[in-house]
Amino acid sequence: MHELTIVLNIFEIAGNQLKEHQGNKIDAIELEIGLLAGIEMEAFHFAWNAALPGSVLEDCSLKINPVEAEARCRHCHLEYDVSSLYDACPGCGSFRSELIRGKDLRIQSLVIS
Repeated sequence: MHELTIVLNIFEIAGNQLKEHQGNKIDAIELEIGLLAGIEMEAFHFAWNAALPGSVLEDCSLKINPVEAEARCRHCHLEYDVSSLYDACPGCGSFRSELIRGKDLRIQSLVIS
C-alpha cells in the first residue's frame, strides 16, 4: 500500500512548513489529487486516518480536490479529457498521447496558526 508512504510524505512536508513558518499548529490542508495519479482513495483515507493520531495534522481539516485527467495527442496535438491511460485520441484515433494533467498530487494550501 503505497498510499501510506504518500500520506507520511505529506505529513513530513506539512511539519517542515509548520517549523519554517514558526507556527503552532496546522488548521487545514487542501490537496489536489489527479484522477490518474495511481492513488486508491479508499486506501489513502485509511492510511490518513491511521497516521493522523499524534501527528502535526491531527486537528486539521482535510479537503481533497480531484483533478480530471487530460491528454495531448502526439499525432494531431488535440487536447482531450481521458478516463484511463489507454484512451485513444477522439480526433485521429491515435494511441500516442501524453498525459498533461491529472497524474499529480499537490499540496494546494496549508493553513498554519
